[in-house]
Amino acid sequence: MKLKQQLFLSVCLLIFTGTCSADQKNKNPLSNILLIIIDDLGIDQMSSFGYGGTSPIPMPNINQIAQAGIRFRNNWSSPACSPSRASIFNGRFSARSNVFNAIGNSDLSNSMVSSYDITTPKLLKKANYQNALFGKFHIALPGKNNPYTFSMASALGWDYFYGFSDDTGDPQSIDTTAGGAGGSGGNGNTYTCGFVPGANHAGGADTGACYAPNNSCQNMTTTTQLNPAGRICRDSGGIFIPEATCTTNPPANVNFSLMSAHSVSPMIIDDHGIVTQLLSTDSRARTYRSSGTVDGAIDWINNKASKNKPWMATVSFPTDHTPLQQPPYPLLSSTTQSLDTNGYDCTDSTIQPTLSDQMIEAMDTDIGRLLVNINLAKYNTDGSLNYHPSNTNTTVIIVGDNGSLGTVVKTPFDASRAKGTSYQTGVWTPLIISGPLVNSPNRDVQHMTNIVDIYQLVGEIAGIPVRKNVPWTIDSVSMLPYLKNPNKNSIRNYNFAQFDQNIQVDGGINPPCVNSSTSGTSCTNMPPTKGVCNDNGGVWWGPGAVDSDDQNLVGPVPLTNCCDVAVYKKNNSNDPIPHINAQASLAIRNDNYKNVRTYTKDYDATTNACVDNQTNELYAINQATPTPLIDLSTSNLLVNGMSALTAEQKRNYNVLNYKLNSLLQNVRQCDGDGNLDGIVNRKDIEGWGKFQSKSAPPTPTPNGGGLSSWYDFNLDGLTDNADLQIIQNNLGTHCRSSNANHPNGTTLDWVAR
Repeated sequence: MKLKQQLFLSVCLLIFTGTCSADQKNKNPLSNILLIIIDDLGIDQMSSFGYGGTSPIPMPNINQIAQAGIRFRNNWSSPACSPSRASIFNGRFSARSNVFNAIGNSDLSNSMVSSYDITTPKLLKKANYQNALFGKFHIALPGKNNPYTFSMASALGWDYFYGFSDDTGDPQSIDTTAGGAGGSGGNGNTYTCGFVPGANHAGGADTGACYAPNNSCQNMTTTTQLNPAGRICRDSGGIFIPEATCTTNPPANVNFSLMSAHSVSPMIIDDHGIVTQLLSTDSRARTYRSSGTVDGAIDWINNKASKNKPWMATVSFPTDHTPLQQPPYPLLSSTTQSLDTNGYDCTDSTIQPTLSDQMIEAMDTDIGRLLVNINLAKYNTDGSLNYHPSNTNTTVIIVGDNGSLGTVVKTPFDASRAKGTSYQTGVWTPLIISGPLVNSPNRDVQHMTNIVDIYQLVGEIAGIPVRKNVPWTIDSVSMLPYLKNPNKNSIRNYNFAQFDQNIQVDGGINPPCVNSSTSGTSCTNMPPTKGVCNDNGGVWWGPGAVDSDDQNLVGPVPLTNCCDVAVYKKNNSNDPIPHINAQASLAIRNDNYKNVRTYTKDYDATTNACVDNQTNELYAINQATPTPLIDLSTSNLLVNGMSALTAEQKRNYNVLNYKLNSLLQNVRQCDGDGNLDGIVNRKDIEGWGKFQSKSAPPTPTPNGGGLSSWYDFNLDGLTDNADLQIIQNNLGTHCRSSNANHPNGTTLDWVAR
C-alpha cells in the first residue's frame, strides 16, 4: 500500500473511530449515521416547519435538532409506510420495486423488498459499516409469503434487528380486557384503551393488585387520577386486577399472552441470522413500543457495536400509527400531564387528535433520551436538550414515512386527502438532517427532495460512489451538496409519489373498509385485515366480517371493491353511498404545479354498476407558511378541461404528464430474472432452485416446489416447475431498463432533466 494511503487510513481510524477503505481517499471522513423514521407523521404536525395547527404539539427535542441542522421543507414520501421504507433502503420508486402499499399478510414476496436488492446495509458494508435496525420493519412480513420468515432482516443485510414481528407489520389491536381484568373471564368491563382507569371513570378502580410476568405482585393505590394505578401497572409491563389484593398465584383470568397495541408486542431479535423470539412474558415485549425501540438502539450502540467501525442505526418508531392510546405518563410535559385522558374511549375518532398529540410528544421525549444516552447530546439543567452536532461524528436524519392519518390532520391541511392518497397531505413529510457535515445550520432548503434520496445520501456520507456500486436503475439523487453548500441550486426538477395495490395471488386486492366521520363516509382498499380496518375506525366488508359488521345491513360478504359496497348499499338500504378512494394514484410535481392521476373502480349511479375511471388533475402548489397552497378538491385546475387552462398551466400540465408517462414506460418487467441483474441466465435457475426447495408447503403442490418467492413469476404464490419453465423460455434475455446506470456512474435520470 502506498504511504499516502496508509497515512489516510491511520488518521481515519484514530480520529473518527471507524475504518476506511482505500477508495475513500479524498472522500468525506466516515460518519456514523442515525436514521430516525417516524410513522404517520406529516408535515402538518410540525411547528419547526411553520405548521402544527392552532395548538402545536410540544416537540422540544425534534425542534432543537431542526435548529441545529437543515429543514428540507419540500420533501415527498410515499402515501403509505412500506413503499417509503423500501425506497429508503433500496433507492427505487414503487414502480420499480412493486412495493406499492403497506404490506399485508396476503401480499406475495414479489411486493416485499427482495433479498437480491442492494439495500443500504449491503451498500454500506463496502465502507465497512455495521448496521442495525430497531422497531418497525414492514418492508417484508414474516408470514408464509416470505421465504426468510423471521430472519428477513439479516437476509436483507442487517447485522442486527431488534423489533416487532406483527403479522401485519403494524401494532396489534388494543386488548380491551386489559390482560384479562375485564371481558367475560374477568369483571365484564371493556377497557377500550387497554388499561383500568381510576375510580372517577366507568369501570375504574383506585386500588388493585399489579401482577408481573414472573408472578410477583404489588398492591397499588392511585395517588392521582391523572396517572391511575392501572395505567402505571400497564406501563410497568404488569396486569392490574382492580379492587383486589395480591395472592401467591395470579388469578385464573390474568393472561400475559394477550398482545395490546403499543403496550404488549410480538418481538424478535435477529443477530446475524440467529433469531430469538421474545415471549410475551419478557419485559422487553411489555415495554411501550416507542421506549422499547430506543432502549434497543441505546444498548446496541453502546454495548454491541464495534468501537472500531462506523455504524448506521435505523430507529424506526411505530408512533404515530393506530391504534392510538395514552403513552406512559412520565413521557409527557407538565402541561400535557394536567389533561385527564384516562377515561377516553380510544375507539372514538373525535379524541384521536389528542391521543396522537400525546404519542408524538412522548416519542419526542424518547428521541431526546436516545441522543443523550449515545453521547450525542446532554440535558441542560432545565431539562432541555444541549445538542451541538458539530462536536459529534454522527449524521442524524429524521423523516416521516407518509402523511398523517386523516383523523389527526392539523389545519389548514386536508383531512380527506391524507395518508393513503397522493395529495399533498398524504405525501408531504418532514425531513431534518443535522451533523458535522452540515454547513450553516438552522436553515431551510426549499428545493424538492424525496425519501428515496436518503439511499444515495447514506452512500455519500460513507464515501461510496453509489451508482457505480448498484448495477440497475435507482431513483435517488444526490443530497450531500445541500448539506455542504447553502446556495446549492435544485438537484431535482421533478418529484414523484405512487400508491397502488400490492401483488397478491390471482390479482387479488385488500377488501373494502368503510369509514364514517364528520366529513362524510368513504371507502378504501388500503387496510389488509379486519383488525387494521377496525383500528382505524372502519367497517370491514372482507373475510371474517359479520353481516358486513354493519348492523343496518345483512348481506353477502366478503366483497371485493369499494364499488361493490356502494352497489350493495344502493340495493339494500337508504345509507349514503360512500365516497370511493382511488385504488391507485400517482403524483408528479415541479416547482409550482402538481399533476395527480388516479385509478378507481368507481360507482355509476345512473346504471348502479361499477366502472373503471381514470382522472388527471392539475394543481398550483407551494410551501407558504402558515397556509400553503395545496391540492384541495376545490382547486383542480382541470375541472373544466384543458380549454380552461392558461398557456402557462397548459404548458406545465403537458410537461408533467409527459414526465410521468416517461417514468412508467421506463419500468421494464423481466420474466425469468429473479435476482435483479437484468439478465436471464443460469444464475436464475440456481436462484429458483434455492427457493423451490425453501419453505416447502406441508402438502406437495401439483408442480412440486416451495411457496412465494422472488422467483414466483406467474404470481400464484408458489415457486415451482411452472416458474422454472418461464426462466427456460427466456434464457439469454437482456432486459435491463433503458436508463440503467452506466458503468461510469452516470445515469439518464429523468428527475434532473
